[in-house]
Amino acid sequence: MITLKIDGMTCNHCVHAVTQAVRSVAPEASVDIDLKAGTAKIATGKSLAMEPIEPIVAAIEEKGYKIKSTQAA
Repeated sequence: MITLKIDGMTCNHCVHAVTQAVRSVAPEASVDIDLKAGTAKIATGKSLAMEPIEPIVAAIEEKGYKIKSTQAA
């Protein structure tokens, strides 16, 4: 699981946009977004060694959001 701290998420539209961005590069991903905390927890079902985080981060940033930090669990 990857936890991303995302700047700029404020509403349900943001939740949808970030979820769609993640699933555009990892279609099987489970995405759990906490608007109040400004985080997205992403589980792809693969180990992080096999599923690099960079494409996920890039897809979210292309939607206009800024990734402030990443944490792999």
